[in-house]
This record gives sequence, C-alpha cells and structure tokens, in this order.
Amino acid sequence: MENKTLCQTICFDYEREVEQTRRMLERVNLETPGLSDYRPHPKSMTLNRLATHIADLPGWPAFMLESEEFVLPENFQPEVSASSRALMEKFEACVERGRKAIANATDEDMKKTWTFRYKDYSSSGARPDVVRSTINHMVHHRAQLGLYLRLNDVAIPGMYGPSADEAF
Repeated sequence: MENKTLCQTICFDYEREVEQTRRMLERVNLETPGLSDYRPHPKSMTLNRLATHIADLPGWPAFMLESEEFVLPENFQPEVSASSRALMEKFEACVERGRKAIANATDEDMKKTWTFRYKDYSSSGARPDVVRSTINHMVHHRAQLGLYLRLNDVAIPGMYGPSADEAF
C-alpha cells in the first residue's frame, strides 16, 4: 500500500465532499418564486445566502494555503447569487481554486499556522486543521441546505446513501 502525503489525504476528502455538495447545490433553483428569500427562522440565513456561502467554501483552502493570515474587512457584506447558473459558476470556480491550492501545497506548507481575523475575533490553527475544518464547515451547511430544500418540497439527493426521495 502506497503512503499518501497529508495533502493527498486532504485532497481525497475534499473531492468526495465537493462532489456531494455539487449534487445538493444543483437542486437549488433560485428562480422559483419565494425560494431565494426563504428562511426557516428569523435568525436563519436566507436560502440564497446559505447556498452562496456553500458555493464559496471550496475556495477557502486557497486563502489558508497561500497566506498565513486572512483579515475579513469590518464592512464585509455577504453576497447572494443572482441566479442558479451564477451560483454553480461560483461553486465551480471556487472548487478549482481550492483544488489547485491543495494539490500544490506541500507537507512543509502544512506545518505553518493560519489565522483568521474579523473585528475583535481571531482564530488560529495548523493548516491541516483549518483546511479540514473548512471541509466540515461545507458539510455542515450542506446539511442545513438539505433541510431548507426539504421544507420547500424540493427532492434532495442522498449524500452517503439514498435519500427518502430516491428509489431503493
């Protein structure tokens, strides 16, 4: 059995979760009346905001592997996608950026610490931890999106086996 580098192992996890995320995002039809602005609770993100955030997440490893710190501007405003097509184009561009960053990283690069800052908040961690955490972050929000879609009678795909919408 061949020994894999840390980056190869992360790449495997990244690709598996990106493919599942793609399948979920493909179910989002932002042109459906009321769906884009749907939120299950007043404290929840809108469906469009959540989907756009999910589409952006695969690109985050590039920030983490190409710099040692990222400072989110205090005036940051989350974006929303103008259409389902724009959502998927954003996702695919972010996937390519993240994939390339992980593939080009070395195990030596992974020994460095990465820091995120926003206003008074700061979080630092070893690059393998923060990259894996981003993959987990994507999975977490993907599950939320699945619930949003389910609550709007949109059939959802199975992630690790068939969903209730798929034939057994």
